[in-house]
Amino acid sequence: MIVEEPNLHANALRVLQSRYLLREQDNRAAETPGGLFRRVAQAVAQAELQYGGDAESCADIFFTLMNDLLFLPNSPTLMNAGMERQQLSACFVLPVDDSIDSIFTTLRQAALIHQSGGGTGLNFSKIRPAGDPLGPEPGRATGPLSFIKIFDAATDKIRQGGKRRGANMGILDITHPDIAAFITAKKEPGTITNFNLSVGITDAFMRAVEANTSWSLLHPASGNVAQEIPARELWNLLAEMAWESGDPGIVFLDRIEEANPVPAAGRINCTNPCGEVPLLPFEACNLGSVNLAKMILRENDRWKIDWNKLETTVKTAIRFLDDVIDVNAYILPQTETVVKANRKIGLGVMGWADLLMRLRIPYASDEAVALGKKLMQFIREKSHEASAALAAERGVFPNWPESKYYPGTRMRNATCTAIAPTGTISVIAGASSSIEPVFALAFRREHALGGADLEEINPVFAETLGEMGIAYEDISTHVMQEGTLAGTALPPEIKQVFLTAYEIDPSRHLLHQSVFQQFTDNAVSKTINLPAKTTVAETGAIFMQAWKLGLKGITVFREGSRGQVVLRPGISCKVCST
Repeated sequence: MIVEEPNLHANALRVLQSRYLLREQDNRAAETPGGLFRRVAQAVAQAELQYGGDAESCADIFFTLMNDLLFLPNSPTLMNAGMERQQLSACFVLPVDDSIDSIFTTLRQAALIHQSGGGTGLNFSKIRPAGDPLGPEPGRATGPLSFIKIFDAATDKIRQGGKRRGANMGILDITHPDIAAFITAKKEPGTITNFNLSVGITDAFMRAVEANTSWSLLHPASGNVAQEIPARELWNLLAEMAWESGDPGIVFLDRIEEANPVPAAGRINCTNPCGEVPLLPFEACNLGSVNLAKMILRENDRWKIDWNKLETTVKTAIRFLDDVIDVNAYILPQTETVVKANRKIGLGVMGWADLLMRLRIPYASDEAVALGKKLMQFIREKSHEASAALAAERGVFPNWPESKYYPGTRMRNATCTAIAPTGTISVIAGASSSIEPVFALAFRREHALGGADLEEINPVFAETLGEMGIAYEDISTHVMQEGTLAGTALPPEIKQVFLTAYEIDPSRHLLHQSVFQQFTDNAVSKTINLPAKTTVAETGAIFMQAWKLGLKGITVFREGSRGQVVLRPGISCKVCST
């Protein structure tokens, strides 16, 4: 079979060859990028046969969707679809109870998930605090932090799907007696490197911070008060550590539970590793993202959004993700049960910053925020329409009678949308990541592929600059060295269109996250980039504003606050981005 090949950037090819393409025993590539997309399309389309559909025709549609880089699924689907071990989910949550049997059973389950290419979220709040008596047995409890370190060490030895290191989200509730130790867990560089840490915060705690009142730390088993502490003392410690190292982040547990589509199935107290999918114990989710940079058309020498193309892409992607649930090979039987009861999927976006540049709309403008709101409202509307159409064709998700949709809207999926960070798939698509502003106009991804760096000049920037009548060659040396337009003689209105992450006020980052969250079923994974000069007090104020804006979680990163970084502005030499 002759397979059409996608139009890929050089870095996309390098990433695919390093991590995704099938290999012969002598390590030669056994498929092309087009062959990969055909393999994935054919494997996922087999689900159509369960419902009397045409798998071959559907595979052609799915192939075109991916090969044209309009949409890409999460990495485990690209890596594992059509393989003997067809584990396709990226996101899992596992329960952690207060017993050795439970903890080490969960550790084994997490290891299997990481080995298959997935990441895990774990809430350790049920574990008794350090120093607690062990009942009739001699000795004292070592607390949740000691077990987090055990999970971290185990994760370090397992690569996700044999291609990348495992990832975890570790959460501890703000009521836990060990919360201060958890907040400061990453104070020493190189500690707990395979976890994102987040504090599970309630509205009651936020009100206590506002009122400057005391806060009760509760024993997780008895519920008795273990200690009273000023709420602002914890709050200031949290802000200080986030300012210092970027960890921990925050998940707003009450906001997450308010949006729980099936509250009868249980309370949600955890998310996947990057925070975009709140999940029940043993639940998993399949993700994919629409490439907004491709959702455009040229009219009167200017670009505009192609809403018809976006609608078609969204609806096809929803069908693809629903099919993934049925062809998935589940690592744990409990996961298959919970996943098929709720059929959660998470369609997100990438290329938002690229789209804004094409439209010549500054990221830090009211116009950009308004467009983000309109765009995500449209995506949610069309994704829900697609899920309702699948429900009419295939039936509702089994927990639908106990869901927030009952009895009004028959849905195939309990959730349809989630904004993931799209780290690697955005490289494959040649798009800016998720809803983030561009990190830099020219930048280097350090140690991205087996220790090698990836260098890139944003192609949309160079093309848009040319469309505005400015030759990129005139400023190329400056951009390659600095990664921004700061210091060039270009007019301010042009510089505004191409501002990079650290040049944009954090309040604008929050507003983008807020409007996308407003129309996202699950959550939004986004980093609020803070300039190096940001203070601890300003970091705390950003956290407070995130709560007031109704976000489900927030992560900040202050420029230069962490020793090892992945992205650096500027590149060492001139490279071709195509």
